[in-house]
Amino acid sequence: MTSPAAPSPPALGEELAALAESLARRAGGLVRDGRTRGLDDVETKSSLTDVVTEYDRASEELIVGALREARPDDGLIGEEGTSIAGESGVHWLIDPIDGTTNYLYALPAYSVSIAAADATGTLAGAVYCPPTDEMFLAHRGGGARLNGAPIQCSPINVIAAALVATGFAYQPERRAAQGRRVAGLLPRIRDIRRFGSAALDLCYVAAGRFDAYYEQWLNPWDRAAGELIAAEAGARSGTFPGGEGEPAGLVVAAPGVFDDLLALL
Repeated sequence: MTSPAAPSPPALGEELAALAESLARRAGGLVRDGRTRGLDDVETKSSLTDVVTEYDRASEELIVGALREARPDDGLIGEEGTSIAGESGVHWLIDPIDGTTNYLYALPAYSVSIAAADATGTLAGAVYCPPTDEMFLAHRGGGARLNGAPIQCSPINVIAAALVATGFAYQPERRAAQGRRVAGLLPRIRDIRRFGSAALDLCYVAAGRFDAYYEQWLNPWDRAAGELIAAEAGARSGTFPGGEGEPAGLVVAAPGVFDDLLALL
């Protein structure tokens, strides 16, 4: 029988958070400057609405190259195709531009998300929003910060007053089901927001800008850094059931409304 993996020492989480922060800033500068110059190479992936640009790829290439140099034994998984098995017990989850549709339309709600995980979960995470120059950062057990200042999730305890964020899948049939869920939820809360970057939505829960966030069909790189940052800011996270044969969705909320929102979902 294999023994459970030992938890990583706290100092490692702090070290990896600092590395993630540095690389998120570098990649964020690259994509911000690239958007200013204009986009020449825009393609689609899983559907007509699922786009990828040359700067998604360039951002991932920058991050992967730097991580391979700094920590050559770590594993790497990136949205744009990076998949490298590691031997150190640490693996990285990279979203080089989270919110590419916003990026395409020059809307200021996109981010670079980088997380490091070990056998017990996410160890460190950085989410950087280049248009606003906001860096959300956390490591396990160290609290959450925005541009160096501690942040906490909302103290709200009334679900009817909760501002709830969500996101939608790229496939039309999944969007239809998500629209029905929103229709049932909307009369029971303050309002819905859909900004288009899961990583930022989670960080906005951490900072008390949203009271809660839920979404189905997320990939690991969409949620890893932001979910840790929200948890370190005091939010609760869990899952809600999908339809038959579908994966569970993620729900992250201020503790005072988490159970009520989960019941509604």
